[in-house]
Amino acid sequence: MTSRVRLALLIGLAGVVLTTLIMAPMLMSTFPSFLGGGITTDCDDTVTDVTNVSDTAQSDIPGEYLSLYKKWGKEIGVQWTVLAAVGKRETDHGRSNLQGVKSGTNFAGAAGPMQFLISTWGGKAKIKIPSKFNGYASDGDDDGVADVYNPADAILGAAKMLKRNGAPSDVTRALFAYNHAMWYVEQVLVIARKYAVDGTLEVPPDDDPACDPPLVDAAPSEVVKEILEYALAQRGKPYRWGGTGPQGYDCSGIIYMAYRSAGLSIPRTTFGQWPFGVKISKGDEQAGDLVFFNSGPGTSANNPGHVGMVVSPGKMIEARCTLCGPIKVTTYRDRPNIVGYTRPLENRTVVDQLKRIGV
Repeated sequence: MTSRVRLALLIGLAGVVLTTLIMAPMLMSTFPSFLGGGITTDCDDTVTDVTNVSDTAQSDIPGEYLSLYKKWGKEIGVQWTVLAAVGKRETDHGRSNLQGVKSGTNFAGAAGPMQFLISTWGGKAKIKIPSKFNGYASDGDDDGVADVYNPADAILGAAKMLKRNGAPSDVTRALFAYNHAMWYVEQVLVIARKYAVDGTLEVPPDDDPACDPPLVDAAPSEVVKEILEYALAQRGKPYRWGGTGPQGYDCSGIIYMAYRSAGLSIPRTTFGQWPFGVKISKGDEQAGDLVFFNSGPGTSANNPGHVGMVVSPGKMIEARCTLCGPIKVTTYRDRPNIVGYTRPLENRTVVDQLKRIGV
C-alpha cells in the first residue's frame, strides 16, 4: 500500500469519527433518517401518471422538454404537469428570446428556461459538480456542470425546488414559493390541468382518500383508530426536526402527538420510545405499534434513531427527513435496517391511563 493510499484512508477514517462525534449530541432528540436504506413506497407505488399527456401538451411542449418534465417529475416525485406548466409560464419551454432565457439575467436577476434567480441556483450560472454551493443547481445530463441555461439541469433543479416547498401534496404552496404571487400560482395551475388528459393535478397516492378506509379499518380498537386518524391527517406536512406540530413533525414527534390525541402519554423521543413499549415479534405487529430503525452514526440496535408507526401490515406512517419529502405512508418490510417492533399500548403506565379514561 502506497503512502498516498494510506493517507487517504486515514483522512477518511478521521472524517467518519469526526462526523460521529458531531452528530452524537444531536441524537438526544431524534435522528433524521437520511441513511435509512431501501426504497420506500407510498400507498400506491405510482407517484405520478406520466402517460397522462393531453393533446395540448403534445402539441405545445417540445419533445426534449416533455421527456425531461416527465423524467424528473417521476424521479423527484412531483406532478410533471405542474413542472411543465412552470416552464410554459416562465419561458414558453425555452422558446422565449427575452433577456435572461438563453444568456445573462432578466431585470429581476432570473436566468435560464426555468428562470432561477442566480442566488437560488447557487451563486453563479454554471457550477462544477461536485462542489460546495447553496442552491438548487443540478446536473441533469451528467456532464459535470450544473448549467442554469441547460434544460436538463434547470428542469431537474425546478423539480427539486417544487418538492422542497410542498409538492406534490401542497402544489399551491410550492408554486407560491417559486413566484410570490397568487395570480402566478393560478395561471400555472390552469396550464397544468390543460396538460393532463383528465384535467386533474394527479392527487398524490399518499394523500388519496381512497387509501384511508383500509388503513383506519385495520385499527384493532377504537383507541388505535383515534391514534391512526390523527397521524394520517398529518400526511403532506413537512418533516421538522424536533417538531410536534401542527406545522411539521419529526419521526417521534408525530407518534407522540398521535397518542396524545387519544389521551395517552408516551415518551417524546425515539430513544425514549424504544424501551417504553413492550417488544413485539416480527410478523405480530399491528396498527398502532411502532417499528424502529438503525439510522446511521450514533444509533444502534440498542439506540435506534428512527421510528415509524404501523398503520396496516407492511405499511407505516413516518416523518423521515427534510430531504425525503413530506410525512406519508410508506412500506417498511423492504427496509434492511429494522431494529424491532414495540407496542406502547401494553406498557403498564399506558394500561393505567386507559383505565382512567374508561377504556
